[in-house]
Amino acid sequence: MMELPFVKYHGTGNDFILVEDGDGRWEYRLNKATIASLCDRHMGVGADGLMLLQRTGGYDFRMVYYNSDGGESTFCGNGSRCLVAFAHSLGWVGEEAWFVASDGDHEARVLSHDRISVHMRSIAKVHPHGAGVVLDSGSPHYVTWVTDLDDMDLVERARRIRYDPEFRQDGINVNFIQESEQGLRIRTYERGVEDETLSCGTGVTAAAIAWAREFADEGQGTLAMTTKGGELTVSWERGHYGFRHIWLTGPAKKVFQGIAFLS
Repeated sequence: MMELPFVKYHGTGNDFILVEDGDGRWEYRLNKATIASLCDRHMGVGADGLMLLQRTGGYDFRMVYYNSDGGESTFCGNGSRCLVAFAHSLGWVGEEAWFVASDGDHEARVLSHDRISVHMRSIAKVHPHGAGVVLDSGSPHYVTWVTDLDDMDLVERARRIRYDPEFRQDGINVNFIQESEQGLRIRTYERGVEDETLSCGTGVTAAAIAWAREFADEGQGTLAMTTKGGELTVSWERGHYGFRHIWLTGPAKKVFQGIAFLS
């Protein structure tokens, strides 16, 4: 039986099992079934995903991310903020961090011990698609506007899009947004989790840029985003090149730590 030390963090309710994996051994010891069992909310620790914090040349760390179904996935905005907070607690990084993930390089800032800002990838294109738009903010997202955000059957409506023949093979995250006096409210269905999550960092980013494409002028902008798990902000710079200097900012809180026993 193997013992796996871990910590659990959440970013606005988006929760993750984090593993210090400096020598890379856990990447080869954890298989898809084991990761899925750890993320199971009844038989395991319970989480929306699992991440490995690894040493790598030229960066403060490497981020390896798995969805709750155990499959390795694309970039996770809230997860990256949690991993930066974890790395900071271990002394791997100071007030600033430079790390690499599945979609390339990222900069991060530790604003406090539990408030983290991560620089997201630039977004050049936002593609109209049916009643919404499709864009890649580190992970692929479909964003559409609704007027019944609180009352809708999100999972049923999201699965119609996620399992559309165009998206079925690779999957797509589906976001529904509604304007409020404070900014945008959002609910997200995540592929790999195959359910609604309390928050999604790349989804919040995609939604903010989809909104900015319609309503924001060129130059710098910031938008407050309300998820079911809490508040996030997205800032950007818009120009003829699209959107760049995109920052996702919000809380990243440690919940508990422990040891999982793996057979």
